Amino acid sequence: MAVTREDISKAIKILGLSQKPICVHSSLRSFGWVEGGAEGIVQCFLDQGCTILVPTFSWIYSEVPPIEFRPRRNGCGDYSWVATKEQKASEIYNPECNEIDKQDMGAIPSAILRMRNRKRGNHPLNSFTAIGLLAEKLITKQQPNNVYAPLRTLAELDGEVVLMGVGLKRMTALHLAEQMAGRNMFRRWSKDLSGAPIMVEVGGCSDGFINFESLFAPFEKNLTVGNSNWRVISMNKILNIVHEAITQNPLITHCGDSSCDRCNDAVLGGPIL
Repeated sequence: MAVTREDISKAIKILGLSQKPICVHSSLRSFGWVEGGAEGIVQCFLDQGCTILVPTFSWIYSEVPPIEFRPRRNGCGDYSWVATKEQKASEIYNPECNEIDKQDMGAIPSAILRMRNRKRGNHPLNSFTAIGLLAEKLITKQQPNNVYAPLRTLAELDGEVVLMGVGLKRMTALHLAEQMAGRNMFRRWSKDLSGAPIMVEVGGCSDGFINFESLFAPFEKNLTVGNSNWRVISMNKILNIVHEAITQNPLITHCGDSSCDRCNDAVLGGPIL
């Protein structure tokens, strides 16, 4: 099915997204053919006054953890896997680079990274990038030890989360809700701008996030654009629902695999720091 820029613009208006800051998780393939591709979709949102926030993760900058940077209950088991991990000796992240895990992040975040005036966060492994009038405001507080700052700001601005052809497993806002419910975020490792090793905050397993489907359903706005199912949920509604659900039942986020170190440790509160 062919999707025109007019179709995209119409969908933005129907869903009440014009002039709003939004966090987008997307699959370009879910649309079918799209006029202008990923760049065309982004431009339609910008033309409607939206500011777009996307995850632009780059695990290529990860490092083997020094012995002194290995907290307990960190979703890593006994750390035995580090002996087989290849260490990247030369790469150092900076927010001006366009490095991204494109296969996992998708075409739309990759397109935004290539655009002029985009703003990328200061987090070597789990950066967010924004473009639009509120981009600087959304991104400025992200640091290695404050990974979900852009999402907190999105909530303060009464923004929305938009899923385009993807499910709740891709919704990074749910990790922020875990943190707000009292869980420590897991620590992984990279380098600072001087090349020194650092610990950074990251999220955990997201396979159990499908357990929130029934809780979100009454509050979603839904629309099919081409072949892509769009789901729109208020950022604040997400945080409130998930915070309450985790408080009542910490196991709700568990993926169901009894051997999942990340889920087992997250339920217990995350790493001991």
